[in-house]
Amino acid sequence: MKYLQGQNREQTYLFPVSLNDAVDAENEVRLIDVFVNSLNLEDFGFRLDHIDNGRPAYHPSDLLKLYIYGYMNRVRSSRQLEKESKRNIEVMWLLKNLQPDHNTISNFRRDNPKAIKRVFRETVRIAQYFHLIGGTLLAGDSTKLRAQNSKKNNYNQKKIDRHQEYIENKLAEYEKALAENDGDNEEIKKGIKKQNQRKDNYKKLEQELKESGEPQLSTSDPESRHLITRNNITEVAYSAQTTVDAKNNIPIDYKITNTNDAKAMGEMLQRAKTILRSTNFTALYDKGYHTGSEFKIANELGIDVMVAIPTVAANAPNHKYNVENFVFDKEKDCYTCPEGEILTTNGRWHKAKTYRFKRYTTKACKRCKAKPECSAALCGKAIQRSEFQEYVDRNKNQIKENKELYRNRQQIVEHPYGTIKRQWGFNYIITKKGIQRASADFGFTMIAYNLRRLINIVGLKELGRYLVSIFSILCSRFAVFHLFLSQINQILKKTMNNPGIINQPLTGRNQSNITSPAMGF
Repeated sequence: MKYLQGQNREQTYLFPVSLNDAVDAENEVRLIDVFVNSLNLEDFGFRLDHIDNGRPAYHPSDLLKLYIYGYMNRVRSSRQLEKESKRNIEVMWLLKNLQPDHNTISNFRRDNPKAIKRVFRETVRIAQYFHLIGGTLLAGDSTKLRAQNSKKNNYNQKKIDRHQEYIENKLAEYEKALAENDGDNEEIKKGIKKQNQRKDNYKKLEQELKESGEPQLSTSDPESRHLITRNNITEVAYSAQTTVDAKNNIPIDYKITNTNDAKAMGEMLQRAKTILRSTNFTALYDKGYHTGSEFKIANELGIDVMVAIPTVAANAPNHKYNVENFVFDKEKDCYTCPEGEILTTNGRWHKAKTYRFKRYTTKACKRCKAKPECSAALCGKAIQRSEFQEYVDRNKNQIKENKELYRNRQQIVEHPYGTIKRQWGFNYIITKKGIQRASADFGFTMIAYNLRRLINIVGLKELGRYLVSIFSILCSRFAVFHLFLSQINQILKKTMNNPGIINQPLTGRNQSNITSPAMGF
């Protein structure tokens, strides 16, 4: 039986293959190259200035290309990216055989979270250019991404108290055992020493927790928090808030937080308004965002929202007498119950944890025949009306009138999460030490996702041609700028007798690292 035979590893070639020949003309790595080349990195916030002394630095464009390639190919680790630069022919072509070490790679991601966010926004701008953003229907949600901090290294006061109580009990046992052994047992003394060390450690943790003013303390990643991920399962994690456009399931915004969704909607709507430069859109959210104050913000912004209605914790014995069946009269500031009785308020505002409310009652409850079916309270029915109830009711009506539209929420916003977490396996934050670093990690994920969507929808060739045109415009601008500087240097040379100036390098706009794209577009 015949088998295919490989080439002799010792074979030399008369016509050696260049790196450019080894990479197909329509390989997507070429698109990454021209995409980064089309960006004005200085305007995006990447530092292009460097000191003249010492070893030359890597150009930010090379490290940015490496990260985008890595995330698009499910490689996030800086050490793994270092390996790829030495063995992956596509990365060798992309970096022109540069081989940065993992510390350099890692530091680039750590130092540029804001600039990375601007690169993401450029992918949104490109999507808008190709009319892939509808801008009329958005969906918002969050996903929890595990932090580099175990549950064991996350503490609250209750957990610290529980450990301190355990330590005190162990010390009492050791003291008792030591007394029975006349103080001669070395093992018991070691146990006492160990527990005293643990006691001191928990005292320090308790002090840190009090000084932070936070309900939790994470020791490995200080800004991560213990959050509910799903079905009452908790993890020490970050929450990634995203806003997704419905037309092609393209995210237009993201933000990393360490809190739940209750107070997130208003800010995300304000950001969406800025990105789209419009308020003429409807935003869909799940019940985690159902907060009265956030509805008020949406109303002030002039944005229509639809938020799922949470189930009511307490209902009347007979659902006929649930609060929603009581009619509110705004002018008279009173409720009318199903039996026709009027519930009034004394006008006083009461304080809840996050809002104010009025209480509405009636003396008629005590003698009402329907009281057993309406309320189990001795004094009868008491309705608490939030200061934001008007906006809550408006949302409720919106949901009732647009059920079919609201059903689209999940398929819009869950599309990116399904791809990122299930297909790519990016269900945790790879960086440590804070929200900004976590934001950089998730930012690259969003850039990779949007570029993948652009390639799939627009096509590699069409997208490449557009980026090449942007690159050409950028190069022409730099050529004009270079000519302008040269003329200024010539004038200074003549008038100030300072020939050294003409030999000075260009400022942060030095584009010596950028080469013309070699693409088959």
